[in-house]
Amino acid sequence: MKPELVCPAGTPTALRAAIEAGADAVYCGFRDETNARNFPGLNFSPKELEDSVRFAHRNKAKVLVAINTFARPGGADLWRSAIDRAAAAGADAVILADLGLLEYAARHHPDLRLHLSVQAAAATPEAIDFYVSAFSVKRVVLPRVLSVEEIATLQRAIGVETEAFVFGGLCPMAEGRCSLSSYATGRSPNLSGVCSPPEHVRYQDGPQGCSATLAGFTIDQFPIGEQPGYPTLCKGRFLIEDKAGYWFEDPVSLNASELVDQLIRAGVSALKIEGRQRGRAYVTKVVKAFRNLVDALSSGAGVRPTAEALSGLVEGGRQTTGAYRKQWK
Repeated sequence: MKPELVCPAGTPTALRAAIEAGADAVYCGFRDETNARNFPGLNFSPKELEDSVRFAHRNKAKVLVAINTFARPGGADLWRSAIDRAAAAGADAVILADLGLLEYAARHHPDLRLHLSVQAAAATPEAIDFYVSAFSVKRVVLPRVLSVEEIATLQRAIGVETEAFVFGGLCPMAEGRCSLSSYATGRSPNLSGVCSPPEHVRYQDGPQGCSATLAGFTIDQFPIGEQPGYPTLCKGRFLIEDKAGYWFEDPVSLNASELVDQLIRAGVSALKIEGRQRGRAYVTKVVKAFRNLVDALSSGAGVRPTAEALSGLVEGGRQTTGAYRKQWK
């Protein structure tokens, strides 16, 4: 069966670009901390979501609304309201991680399709079966810690759709458990929907090059002529025992285009592209490349884009197949 191509939409313009480029579904979020890409200039108002859903449905595409942060104690009304607004707009599904929000959505919107966010980190048959039996979850977005072989084994043990990331940014391999940004800035992807918020980012030029800081912490130093990266703690370069290195995670991006056929054989129902904070040009190019790839694999003919063909679109110019080909356990 041909997998669904699920593509990012940080703005209404990007949503239209993704659908016009061949997306089967797009995922987006509201303009608040209920979604994990809560950056200035991104996301949707309720009216923009309603208009976008109508546009998508006219073009036979789906809209999935990410409400994938964790509700604050005593402040869950904002998250419940987001679920209500997504349902009222005609969204095809909501993407949730918080147990209380899953219960709320299942009870108050029984006809609304529920997808389990990667933030929930469900990677075993027992965990997935719990979400399916308790909340009637229809799809699980798989954590980026599984090899292709592990996904195939998992798929045989569960009775629910799965969605796997195939392109875009990588987070440290402990989905939904980021504490580093919160430690430095008081705001994190899990609660505030923003990693390394831009108001805490500073670049300082000096005689040796450029220093990138986050909330006063020096995250990296770049020699003259090297392009400075965005200062996220997990991808910072630090000096430990006189040795400099990326001690949490290398600043590389996922490109699993050459493994798509294996993921399909493993039983994955949907392929997910990351990048809601990227522009329309990125969305168009990446979606078209994966649309062509999926169609070529399904038909058994045509030219297939390789990992190298997409290399110019990865952040930082470096790419990896991540855990899909992992050698460690």
